[in-house]
This record gives sequence, C-alpha cells and structure tokens, in this order.
Amino acid sequence: MDIRRTVLLMIFSFSLLMLWNNWQTHQGKAPLFGPATQTAPKDGATGADSSLINGVPSAPASAAPTATSAGTVPGAAPVASAQPQTVVVKTDVLALTFDLQGAQLIHADLLAFPSSDDKAAPEVLLQRTKDRTYIIQSGLTGAPAGAQFPSHLSPFTLISEARELNGDTLVVKFASESDGVRLTKTFTLHRGSYAIDVDHQIENLSAAPVSPFVYLQITRDGTPPATANAGPSFLSGPANFFGTAIYSEQDKFQKVTFQDVEKHKASYVKQADNGWFAIVQHYFVTAWVPPQGKSRNYEVTELDKNLFAVRSMEPVGAISPNSNVTINSRLWIGPQDQGALEAVAPGLELVVDYGLLTIIAKPLFSLMTWLHLLLGNWGWTIVALTFLIKAAFYPLSAASYRSMAKMKQVAPRLQALKEKFGDDRQKLNAAMMEMYRTEKINPLGGCLPIVIQIPVFISLYNVLLSSVELRDAPWIFWVHDLSVKDPYFILPAIMMATMFLQMKLNPTPPDPMQAKVMMFMPLVFGGMMFFFPSGLVLYWCVNNILSIAQQWYITHKMAKIAAAPHR
Repeated sequence: MDIRRTVLLMIFSFSLLMLWNNWQTHQGKAPLFGPATQTAPKDGATGADSSLINGVPSAPASAAPTATSAGTVPGAAPVASAQPQTVVVKTDVLALTFDLQGAQLIHADLLAFPSSDDKAAPEVLLQRTKDRTYIIQSGLTGAPAGAQFPSHLSPFTLISEARELNGDTLVVKFASESDGVRLTKTFTLHRGSYAIDVDHQIENLSAAPVSPFVYLQITRDGTPPATANAGPSFLSGPANFFGTAIYSEQDKFQKVTFQDVEKHKASYVKQADNGWFAIVQHYFVTAWVPPQGKSRNYEVTELDKNLFAVRSMEPVGAISPNSNVTINSRLWIGPQDQGALEAVAPGLELVVDYGLLTIIAKPLFSLMTWLHLLLGNWGWTIVALTFLIKAAFYPLSAASYRSMAKMKQVAPRLQALKEKFGDDRQKLNAAMMEMYRTEKINPLGGCLPIVIQIPVFISLYNVLLSSVELRDAPWIFWVHDLSVKDPYFILPAIMMATMFLQMKLNPTPPDPMQAKVMMFMPLVFGGMMFFFPSGLVLYWCVNNILSIAQQWYITHKMAKIAAAPHR
C-alpha cells in the first residue's frame, strides 16, 4: 500500500509540477527551472528608419553573379518619414495597412478577435512601431550591377480603387517600375478568410531579357508577445512556442527559434520545391506559401540586433522583352485555425503543435470539435468530453476502486499487524504481502488507471492551451474565458472540495505521516489550479465528481456483498 501511494504521489506531483511550470511561462513569468530570456528591441529601431530592416536580399551568387551585394540596394536607402504614405483596406475579418514604400504590409487587425489587453479593441498581429516590428514584405532581386528591380524599398502606386470588401472578394493592386522592369502586386482578400492570394506580375519593358528572383519575407523582432513563452523549450509547453517554422515534404515540420538564429545554430531545410514558412506565436500565425513544384531557397537570418527575417527566394527564369510572368503565392495572417490552415497548404495545420502527445491530443481536439458542433458551447463540450473519457476508462477505474474498497475493508487488520510487529518492517511487510495474497488484493491495482490517464490529462492541457477556438470562449455565469484562470476561483475551490471527498472514500494510509501528507495534497494541487485555465479545472472538477460517484457505487456494492451471509 505504501509503495502504491508513493508511486502515485511521485507521478502525480511531477505531472502537476510540469503543468504548473508551463502555465507560469505561458503567463510571461520566469520558469521554475531556468532563467527567462527576453531581449528588448533595439532603441529607435523601426521599419522605416533602419537600412538593415529594409535590406533587400541578394540572389544566390551562383545563379546571379552580377547581382547586387547582400544588404541594401545602392541608392535605394529609404528616406525617414514621420508620416509614411499608407493605404488601409478592410474585410469582415481583417483590417490591413500597406506602406506605399514597397507595398509592405505593416499593420493587421484581426477584427473577430478581441485584444487580450482591451476587449473593446481588435487583436493586433502585424505592426510597425518604435518598440515592435512585425511586417510582411516581398519584391524582386537579382538585377545586374548598377541596376535595381522593384523591391520593398521601391515606391509603389496604388492602381486599384476598392478599399473595403463589397461582395465576396476585395482586390488591391500596387505597381512599381525600375530599370525596365515593372512589378505589379495583387492582393486578393476573401470574405470570412484570413488567406490572401498574392500575385507578383513581372513585366520586362526593356530591350534585353531579364532573370529576376522573387522573394517573399516576414520580418519580426525577437521579443515574445506578452503570453508567449520566454523559458527553455524543453520545459515550456509546445503551445508557447515563439519563432519561425518551415515545412517541406522531405524534412516535414521544422521549428527555428530566434535564439538559435542568433547563435548560428539554426537547422532547417535550405532548398525545396514545396512547403511554406511562417512565424508562429501563441494562437496566431503568419505564413507565406510560395508556388508549389518550383524550386526555391529558404533562409532565416538576423538582420539587426533582435530583428529577424524568414524568407524564400525563387528564380523566375528568363523573361523576354515585352513579355511578362506571374508568380502566384498565398499569405495567411490570422489565427491558428487547424481546419482552415490545412485547406491553405499541406502541413500548415502543424503550427498548432501538441508536442510528443500529438497522437492523443489531435483525436481529442477532433472529438471536442464534433461535440461543439452539437452543443454550441465549449464549456459544455469539455463536460461532455469528460463523460466520454470517463466512460472509456470505466473498466480500469472500476478495477482501481474495487482494489481500494478491499483495502478499506482490511484496514483494521493492517492496523493490527502494524501494532503486532511494531518497528520490524521486514516482518510487517511479509505479513501484509501474505494477507494481500490471501484476500486476492493487488496493492498496486489502483496505479494503472491513474498512470494511463495522465497522458490524456496532459494532452487535454495542451489542447486547451493551444486551441484558439477556446480563446475568449465562455461557459456559464462567471466563466467568460475558458483559456484563462477562473476570475473568482470557484472552480479550483470545487476541485479542492471534491479531492477531499475522494480522499475520505479511500482507505487511510497506515503510516500517520503519510496520511497527513495526503490530507494536504488537495490544498497544494487546488492552490496550483487557481492559475490554470478554467477549462482544464472544469475538466478536473467533472472528472472528480464522476470518480466520486463511481467509487461510492463500487464501495457500497462491495460492502453489501461483504455483509451478506455466506451460504
């Protein structure tokens, strides 16, 4: 019995400690087992004032030996402007701001998602301010020496009229001409969608063939968002990952942290003819999906102190005079909606990363999604999911509770053996083992069901923490957001009460010290649950209530059998 409780206590304590550490780092606090590392952006560094931010990538030297050197295009350094020329366009779910210098996307409001700081304002994903840089860029490179093609440094002109969605699509066009090459960027936005079709039409207006490269780029500072993880990756949950991601068929899903880029330790696929690249943060993602089936280079680089870029570069091939070529790509700016992301590009849904327990977490989320379609409320979905999980584990739980019921029945005999043998642990253990054998009791019988359920519990924790669907999702009355802690700590209090009641139904440990420790467990774990997502605490409360009902039923049934006269 002592061994069983010790094993359970160690497993349970370690699991809760890891979950507690994940939640602390998720809240932006220092992890328990390592220092937080968060670098402030360089003072005064903005998207408009730093030449390194606005540096145009060079074409590969082997493919374009006459291309300009890496860094900035000669003579194309931007002029600092307090009021850059911008264009704002709006759909039902996105409000985007373009800078006419380079037709860069410098601001994005997600209109369907309230800000975590101000519920009356939309969530801001892209932005370019004194303190933050998170922008989308694209352009051409690979011009001969002394020439320059239109890039994100070049002045563009808006050549479309519509600024707001009127119908199912909104088409926004920008054009720029330089050294005989005209680049037209076309952004096609769709109703209810965060996916944007982006076309780069390249026209050769010169008398000689040109061979440009199209680059797609996301530039971001390395300072994590307020809710992103700042601790070591092996201690932080996968939901808290903040950095870049690249996907290809040959190497699959690869994460690259900004710290690895700084240390020149980043490992990722450098060349592919498929896949996508992205910058990932909790709940949200921006991703470029270049044309599939065409070879391109991938690069993740540090542009300046605490400023990074992830890009693809694709050769267009030779364009004859008075000819044009159009490169089609897709851009995602929005939430980590698994279904919608999967429809945009294969593997893009993997930005919702459940870690090592993905094999359990993904079916759990699929089941939750189906239940939500039926119930229409994520809180009741969690309640229904708990019922289903409990039903699935009923045979194992029943075996555990039968073992506990038998232990409770023989508790007086265990106490008598303890008094008989005193401090002689060897004889006491031998007598206890003999009694267990005679009564057909497995002292470890209650361990297996709990051990098996721990991966399910951790998987559900990752699902609740990762799923943007639960962000700002209400349940009833005081619970307005299942992804954050209970504002009045009612659910943690219920959880502590149910844990105490469960302990009363269990046999009392023969060791008085162990009995006292077990009595404090509900207070310890309940106190930790004060800061966990209310959706997770709701699951635990319902699970405890169902366990109490099942345990009471089995214990009561076995007591009646034991009290019945034997024939």
